[in-house]
Amino acid sequence: MAASELYTKFARVWIPDPEEVWKSAELLKDYKPGDKVLLLHLEEGKDLEYRLDPKTKELPHLRNPDILVGENDLTALSYLHEPAVLHNLRVRFIDSKLIYTYCGIVLVAINPYEQLPIYGEDIINAYSGQNMGDMDPHIFAVAEEAYKQMARDERNQSIIVSGESGAGKTVSAKYAMRYFATVSGSASEANVEEKVLASNPIMESIGNAKTTRNDNSSRFGKYIEIGFDKRYRIIGANMRTYLLEKSRVVFQAEEERNYHIFYQLCASAKLPEFKMLRLGNADDFNYTQQGGSPVIEGVDDAKEMAHTRQACTLLGISESHQMGIFRILAGILHLGNVGFTSRDADSCTIPPKHEPLCIFCDLMGVDYEEMCHWLCHRKLATATETYIKPISKLQATNARDALAKHIYAKLFNWIVDNVNQALHSAVKQHSFIGVLDIYGFETFEINSFEQFCINYANEKLQQQFNMHVFKLEQEEYMKEQIPWTLIDFYDNQPCINLIESKLGILDLLDEECKMPKGTDDTWAQKLYNTHLNKCTLFEKPRLSNKAFIIQHFADKVEYQCEGFLEKNKDTVFEEQIKVLKSSKFKMLPELFQDDEKAISPTSATSSGRTPLTRIPAKPTKGRPGQMAKEHKKTVGHQFRNSLHLLMETLNATTPHYVRCIKPNDFKFPFTFDEKRAVQQLRACGVLETIRISAAGFPSRWTYQEFFSRYRVLMKQKDVLSDRKQTCKNVLEKLILDKDKYQFGKTKIFFRAGQVAYLEKLRADKLRAACIRIQKTIRGWLLRKKYLRMRKAAITVQRYVRGYQARCYAKFLRRTKAATIIQKYWRMFVVCRRYKIRRAATIVLQSYLRGFLARNRYRKILREHKAVIIQKRVRGWLARTHYKRSMHAIIYLQCCFRRMMAKRELKKLKIEARSVERYKKLHIGMENKIMQLQRKVDEQNKDYKCLVEKLTNLEGIYNSETEKLRSDLERLQLSEEEAKVATGRVLSLQEEIAKLRKDLEQTRSEKKCIEERADQYKQETEQLVSNLKEENTLLKQEKEALNHRIVEQAKEMTETMEKKLVEETKQLELDLNDERLRYQNLLNEFSRLEERYDDLKEEMTLMVHVPKPGHRRTDSTHSSNESEYTFSSEIAEMEDIPSRTEEEERPQIRGAELEYESLKRQELESENKKLKNELNELRKALSEKSAPEVTAPGAPAYRVLMEQLTSVSEELDVRKEEVLILRSQLVSQKEAIHPKNTMTDSTILLEDVQKMKDKGEIAQAYIGLKETNRSSALDYRELNEDGELWLVYEGLKQANRLLESQLQSQKRSHENEAEALRGEIQSLKEENNRQQQLLAQNLQLPPEARIEASLQHEITRLTNENLYFEELYADEPKKYQSYRISLYKRMIDLMEQLEKQDKTVRKLKKQLKVFAKKIGELEVGQMENISPGQIIDEPIRPVNIPRKEKDFQGMLEYKKEDEQKLVKNLILELKPRGVAVNLIPGLPAYILFMCVRHADYLNDDQKVRSLLTSTINSIKKVLKKRGDDFETVSFWLSNTCRFLHCLKQYSGEEGFMKHNTSRQNEHCLTNFDLAEYRQVLSDLAIQIYQQLVRVLENILQPMIVSGMLEHETIQGVSGVKPTGLRKRTSSIADEGTYTLDSILRQLNSFHSVMCQHGMDPELIKQVVKQMFYIVGAITLNNLLLRKDMCSWSKGMQIRYNVSQLEEWLRDKNLMNSGAKETLEPLIQAAQLLQVKKKTDDDAEAICSMCNALTTAQIVKVLNLYTPVNEFEERVSVSFIRTIQMRLRDRKDSPQLLMDAKHIFPVTFPFNPSSLALETIQIPASLGLGFISRV
Repeated sequence: MAASELYTKFARVWIPDPEEVWKSAELLKDYKPGDKVLLLHLEEGKDLEYRLDPKTKELPHLRNPDILVGENDLTALSYLHEPAVLHNLRVRFIDSKLIYTYCGIVLVAINPYEQLPIYGEDIINAYSGQNMGDMDPHIFAVAEEAYKQMARDERNQSIIVSGESGAGKTVSAKYAMRYFATVSGSASEANVEEKVLASNPIMESIGNAKTTRNDNSSRFGKYIEIGFDKRYRIIGANMRTYLLEKSRVVFQAEEERNYHIFYQLCASAKLPEFKMLRLGNADDFNYTQQGGSPVIEGVDDAKEMAHTRQACTLLGISESHQMGIFRILAGILHLGNVGFTSRDADSCTIPPKHEPLCIFCDLMGVDYEEMCHWLCHRKLATATETYIKPISKLQATNARDALAKHIYAKLFNWIVDNVNQALHSAVKQHSFIGVLDIYGFETFEINSFEQFCINYANEKLQQQFNMHVFKLEQEEYMKEQIPWTLIDFYDNQPCINLIESKLGILDLLDEECKMPKGTDDTWAQKLYNTHLNKCTLFEKPRLSNKAFIIQHFADKVEYQCEGFLEKNKDTVFEEQIKVLKSSKFKMLPELFQDDEKAISPTSATSSGRTPLTRIPAKPTKGRPGQMAKEHKKTVGHQFRNSLHLLMETLNATTPHYVRCIKPNDFKFPFTFDEKRAVQQLRACGVLETIRISAAGFPSRWTYQEFFSRYRVLMKQKDVLSDRKQTCKNVLEKLILDKDKYQFGKTKIFFRAGQVAYLEKLRADKLRAACIRIQKTIRGWLLRKKYLRMRKAAITVQRYVRGYQARCYAKFLRRTKAATIIQKYWRMFVVCRRYKIRRAATIVLQSYLRGFLARNRYRKILREHKAVIIQKRVRGWLARTHYKRSMHAIIYLQCCFRRMMAKRELKKLKIEARSVERYKKLHIGMENKIMQLQRKVDEQNKDYKCLVEKLTNLEGIYNSETEKLRSDLERLQLSEEEAKVATGRVLSLQEEIAKLRKDLEQTRSEKKCIEERADQYKQETEQLVSNLKEENTLLKQEKEALNHRIVEQAKEMTETMEKKLVEETKQLELDLNDERLRYQNLLNEFSRLEERYDDLKEEMTLMVHVPKPGHRRTDSTHSSNESEYTFSSEIAEMEDIPSRTEEEERPQIRGAELEYESLKRQELESENKKLKNELNELRKALSEKSAPEVTAPGAPAYRVLMEQLTSVSEELDVRKEEVLILRSQLVSQKEAIHPKNTMTDSTILLEDVQKMKDKGEIAQAYIGLKETNRSSALDYRELNEDGELWLVYEGLKQANRLLESQLQSQKRSHENEAEALRGEIQSLKEENNRQQQLLAQNLQLPPEARIEASLQHEITRLTNENLYFEELYADEPKKYQSYRISLYKRMIDLMEQLEKQDKTVRKLKKQLKVFAKKIGELEVGQMENISPGQIIDEPIRPVNIPRKEKDFQGMLEYKKEDEQKLVKNLILELKPRGVAVNLIPGLPAYILFMCVRHADYLNDDQKVRSLLTSTINSIKKVLKKRGDDFETVSFWLSNTCRFLHCLKQYSGEEGFMKHNTSRQNEHCLTNFDLAEYRQVLSDLAIQIYQQLVRVLENILQPMIVSGMLEHETIQGVSGVKPTGLRKRTSSIADEGTYTLDSILRQLNSFHSVMCQHGMDPELIKQVVKQMFYIVGAITLNNLLLRKDMCSWSKGMQIRYNVSQLEEWLRDKNLMNSGAKETLEPLIQAAQLLQVKKKTDDDAEAICSMCNALTTAQIVKVLNLYTPVNEFEERVSVSFIRTIQMRLRDRKDSPQLLMDAKHIFPVTFPFNPSSLALETIQIPASLGLGFISRV
C-alpha cells in the first residue's frame, strides 16, 4: 500500500518544534494527495494547521504504535527516523529509568548522573555466558559479546567508547574492564586483573580534570589492550594514549581545574613525607587557582591521593619513584609561581633569590643561576655565529609555561611506560580485547587546534563505523540470499582528504611551520587560496580573515587560526632542556632520554599526546649550533601517524561500539534535554546507523515469529504445515506491493513502515473481535432479562400443570415399583447361580494351582537338596582324602618316633641303673627349693596378716569414733535439758507470785469489767455490723482485683509467648546464619584447597616437563602429592612404579606417628610415676611394724594418705595437660583446616613440639580458646561487652574442670584398689602354681624331678627378670644391681650344669657299650617276627560336625590390604555399574564394619589409617568425577550413612534409643570417634555443596528457556518485533528446552537420590535448593529482560510454577520448603497480571509482594511492556506511589537474587534398622581378601 494511505484520521505524526525538537500530534481528518495543509491536534490540547513544503511535499514522520515504544533495540521500531529514536530513548530514560539502549550494533549509554545498582557482582554473573539479544541492553552485554566472540572466532576484539565530555566514557570503559577482570580471572597468582583496574586511578589522577561539563573529564584518549592466553584468562595489558591536553597545565577556564594530581598533592601537603615539597593550599599556586574552583563537591582529594599511591604500589612503582613523581609535580607548581620583571620592552629579569625558583631548582636538582639565566634569554644560531638574546617578559612567561607543559608531558609518558611495564606479561599473548576511550565530536564557541585534532579523529572513526555497519548489512542480506541493492550512505572521505591529503590543511600547516616567518595569518591565506570555492566542505566566515569552517559529518565547525602554528610546533628552548638534563636528580634526566630519538607511534611513549610535544632537535654535524627544527615532527604529523596506527588496529579487530550521551548540561539526574541529545545522536553516528538500516529492510522477522504474531490475520484454510509457505501466501494478500518485503532463508525482511501497517491490520482485526464479543455479551444480558420475565409467566403454568403431572407421576411410580421388584428378584436368582458356579470354579483352580505349585516346590526342593548333597559329598570326599593323607603321615611319624623313643628308653634304663650318685648330688637342691617354698608361704602369711590388721584397725577406729560421737551428742543434749529445767523452775515460782497478785486485782476489777461488759457488747455488735459491710465491699474489690490480675496474667502470658516465639525464630535465623557462614567458609576453604592443589600440580608439571617425544614420568615423581590432592592426568599414567607410593606412605603417616609418639610419651611418664608411688606403697606395707603404726593418725598412715592424695593430684594434673594438649590440637586444626580435624596434624605437632613446658602449652591453649570464642560468636547480640557470655563460659569451664577432677579422682582410687586386688590375686595364683609344681615334682622320678626343677627355676627367673626390668625401668641403678645378682645366680647354675654334663658323658659311654649288646640281641628276635604283624590296623575316621559360626558384624582385613580395600570399594566403584544392585549404603556399612574390627582389636593406628584413607579417597573420587551427578549423589549418601553408623554405634545414649539389643552389643568399645564424626560432617557438607553445583550446572541451561521463553500455553504470548541484536547473537541456535525437560531432569535427580538410599530429609533439602535455583535464575532473567515483563508472560510463569508444585505433590515433598522458595517468582508473575492504576491497586500490590524487595517491584513495574494495544503501560505516578508506600520497608537494596546462594544443610540422625551381621559382601566388589568376624 502507498505510504500516504497511512495518514488517516487518528493517525499520529511528529512535527518539528524549536523547543522540544519534535512534537507529537494526531490527524483530525484523512490526508488526500494534493492537500497542502494537515489538520492536527497537539497533545497539549491545541489544534494546528500544518502546512506542507510546496517543493518537497514531504509528509511529517509517522509515530510508531505504542507497543513498540520503549524497545530495547531502536532497529525494532517500524518507523526509523530521528523523532522515533529520540522519543524511544526519552521514554526508556525518564519513564523506565533505563540508561542503555541498542541501536543495531551500537550501545547507546545515557549518563544518569546518579549511582545505579546495576554494576554489582550479581549483575556480572547474570550477563556472563548470555547471548547479547537475550538480556536487556548493558555495557556488560557488549563486554560479554566481545569476550565470547574472541573465544569463538579466535579474533581480536575492540570496544570503542566515544562521546563528548561528561557523557560517561571513562566510566563505561572502566566497567567493561571490570567485567573482563571478573569473568576471565588471571592466568597466574599475580592478580593481573587487579593491576589492570588499578591503572584507572593513576591515569585519572594525571589525565583527568574538572571541566564545566564534567567533574572527571578525561583530557586524553587511551586505547587499552587487555591480553588473554589460550584459556582466555587475563595475562596482561598495554595502554596507548592520544593527544594529552597539555595547555591545561598552565591555563584553566572559569569553573575548571587543573589535573587532579596537583590538587591531591596540595591536599596531602601536611603529610610528613611531603614536607620537603614545600606545598601549600591550591590557591597559592598560579597553575591551580585560575579556574577559581579548587574543590569538587563530594570528592576528598586527600583520600584520592591515598588511592593513587596505593594503585602505584600495586603496579610496582616503588616509593622512591613515587616521591620522584611528586617532586617533579611540585616543581611544576613552583615553576608556575616564578615571576618576571621587565627591564625594557625586549628584556626581563627574575628577582634575586626568587623563592619559587629556588624551590624549583632544589626539587629538580639544577643550578639556580643557570636556570635563571635561560628563563630570561635564548640562543640564536646563524650560519657562522651563535647569539644569546634576551627575551621580553611575555616571551619569558610563554617559555616558562612551555617548559612546564613539556615536563608534565614527559612525566605523563614516563608514568604510562611504567604502567605498561607493570601490566606486561612474560606469557605469550594469544588474543586481546581493546577498549578505546576517546573524545567525541566537539564544537565550542572558540575552537582551536585541539578541537581540530579531536574532530579529525572522529571523522576517521565515523568512516570506519559506517563501513562496518554497511558491511554487516551486506553480510546479512547475502546470508539470507536477498538481492543486494546499493544503499546510499554518507561517506566522509572528502572531509578526511581535505584534512590529511597532499596540500590538505595539515600539510599546509606543517609547511607553514617550516617557514622562518610563518604566521597564523599567512597560513589562513594559504588555506583560502587552496581550498576556498574549490572544496564544498571548506568555507570562509564572512566577518573574519583568521578563521575557517569545515563541514564535518556531524555539523559545521568554525576554527580560529590563532595559535595553530605555535601548538603544532610545540617549541621548547633547548637550553632549558639541557639544564634539566644536567640535573643531580636521577629521575629527571630519564624523562628526556628519548629527545634525540625518532619515536615511533607504536611505542608506549608516543602513544600519548605527549609525543607531540618535542623540543627542536640537536644541531647537525655540518652546522654545529644550528637547531634542526625542520627535522622535528610536528604535533599534527605525529597525531596523524598515531591515528593511522589506531585505525589499522581497529580494522584488524571486530569492533563493538558504545556511544555515550550526555542528557543535560547541568548534571541533573534523569533529566533529558532533547536538543542536546539530538546534537550528540547526530554527532556520534547513531542516526546514520538508523538511516542505513531504514534505507534497506530494517524490520526482520523469522517465519515462526511472524506466524505467531499475525496468526490472527490468517484464515484456517491459509494455515499450512509449511510455515514459510503460509507466511508467503498471507503476505501476498496483505501487502500488494512486493517491493515492500523480501523472503529470506529464515526471515522475512520488511521496508520501513510495513510492520506498523501489519500492526494496524492486526489491531483492527482484534478490535472487530472485541466489538463482536461486546455485541454477544450485550445480547446475552438482554436475553437473560427476557428469560426472567418469561420465567415469571411460566411459573403460573407450572403450578396448574403440576397437579396433572403429580397424578401421572403416581401412576408411573407404581409401575416403576413393580418393575424394580421384578428386577431385584431376577437379579437374586441369577446372582445366586453365578456365585455357586464361581465357588466351584475357584475350588477347582485352587486345587489345580496348589498341585502345580507343590510340584514346582518339590522340584526346586529336590534340586536344592541335590546341590546340598553334592556340596556335602564333595566336601566329605575332600576331607576324607585329606584325613587319609594326614593319618598316613601321622602313622609314619608315630612309628618313627616310637622307634626313637624305644631306643631312648633303653638308654635311660641303662642310665637309671647308675644314677644313685646323681641323686646324692641333687639332695641339696631339693632342700633349697623347699626352703624357698617355705619363705614364699611365710611372706604370704605376713602379707595377709598385715592386710587383716590394716582392715581391723580401720574398722576399730571407725567404730570407736562413732561411739565417741554418739556419747558426746547424748551428753550435750542432757546438759541442755538440765539447763532448761532449772530455768523453768525459777520462772514458775515467779509466775506463781505474780498470779497471786493478779488474782487479787482481778477480783477487784471483775466488778468493773462486768459493768463495762454490757456497754462493750453493744459497741461490739455495732462494730461487727460495720465490719461485715466493709468485708463485703473488700470482697467485691478483691474479686475485681483478682479478675484484673487474671486478665493481666493472660496478657503477659500472650506477650511472653509472642516474645518467646519471636526470640525462637530469631535464634533459628541466627543458627541458620551461623551454619551458613560456617558452610560458606568450608566451601571457600575447599575451593582454596582445590586451587592450591591445582597450582601445586601445575608447578609440578612445570618443573617436570617431559622432553618432546618422551612421555615417561620420572619414577621419583609422586603421583599423589598430598593427602587431599588427586590428579586425573597423573593417575592415568600406568607406568609410574608402585614403589613411589611405598616411599610416600611413611611421609603421609609421619604426622600421625608424631602425634602417637607424643601421646605415648605422656602416658609413659604418667605410668612411671604411678609405678614409683606403687613401689613406695609396697615398701610401706611390707614393713613389719606394730599395729599402732598403721593406725589412723599414725605417721605411716599419714604417709600413705599423703602419697595417695599426691598421686591423685598428679594424675589429675597430667590428665588436664593431656586434655589441654588435645583441645589445642583440635582447635588449631579447626582454625586452620576446619574439615581435616584429625587427618592433617603435621603443622600443629610442629607448633606443639616447639612449646617446651606445660605453661606455654596451657597459655597457648587459653589464648587460642579466647580467639576461637571471639571469632566464632557475635557476643554483641547477647551483651554489649560480652561479659555475661564470658562469665557463663567461665562457669561452664570451671564446672567441667571440677567434674573431671572428681571423676578422675574416683577413677584413680578405683584403679588403685583394682591394682592391689590384682596383685593379691597374682600372688595367690603364683602360690598355687608353685604348690602344684612342687607336687608334680614330688611325683616324678628323682632324675626327672631335678630336670623339671631346673626348668622351673629358669622359667621363674626369666619371668622375674622381665618383671624387674619393667619395674626398674625408671631406676637404672637398681636395675643394674639386680642384673648383677642375676648374673651371679646364672653363673652358679652354669657351673652345676657343667658338672652334670661331665657325669652325663660318663654315663653315655657306658650306655654305648650296653646298646651294642642289646642291639645284637634284638636283631635275632626281629628275624622271628613276620612283617604283617608290625603294621597296625587302620584307625576309623571320625566325622566332626562344624559348629555354625555366630557373626559379630565385623570385617577383618590385613594392614597391607588397606589400599586394596580403598581402591576396590571407593576409587574404582562406579555407581552406574556394580553399585546399582547393591544395598543402599553398602560401602558405608563395609567401612564401618572394618572400623569396628579395628576398634575390637584396640588398634588405634589401624582406625586412624582407615578413616584417613577413606576420607582422602572419597575426596579423590569427587575431584576426578565431581561433574557426574550420580557419583556425587552416591558418595553423599554413603558419607551420611557412614556418619550415622558412627553415631548409632558410638555408645552414646542419645543415639542408642532406636537400636535393638543386638545393635547395642555392636557399639564401639575402645575409641571415641567424635572428632572424626565432625570431619565426616564437614566432608558431607562439601559433597552437598558440590552436588548443588552439579545440579546448577545441569539445570541452568534449561531454566530460562523452559520457564520463560517456551510457550507452555500456546497462543497466549504475543511475539513483538525483534531488533538487530536478536539476529547477531553469539549462538545461532539454542537448545529447545521446555518445562517438560526441567521436570524430566528433576525426576531423574529424584530417582537417582532415592536409588542411592539418600536420607529423606536430605532429599528435601536438595529439592529445596533446586527449586531455589529455578526461582532465582528465572526471576533474575525476568528482571533483566524487558521483553518478558508482560501480562501473558505472567500467566505462562504461573502455569509453569503450578506444574512444579504438582511435581512436588506427586513426590510427597510439599513440606520440604521448596514451594516457599518460589514465592518471589510467584509474586512477580502476579505483579505482571494485577491491575496497576489506582491507589487501591498500589495498596494491594504492597501487601501482596512481601517476598519481593522494593527495588525488584519498581524494576518489574518499570519493565512492564504491553504486548497488545489493549494493554496499558504503568504510569510514572503509579510507580512513585508504590515507592512512597514502600519507603519504610527495610529490605535489601540488591536487585537480583543470589542464584549462587546455598542454604545451610543439616544431617538429621537417621539410624539404620539393618543388622550388621546379616550383611553379605557381593563378589562383584572384589573384596575376597576380607573376612566376616
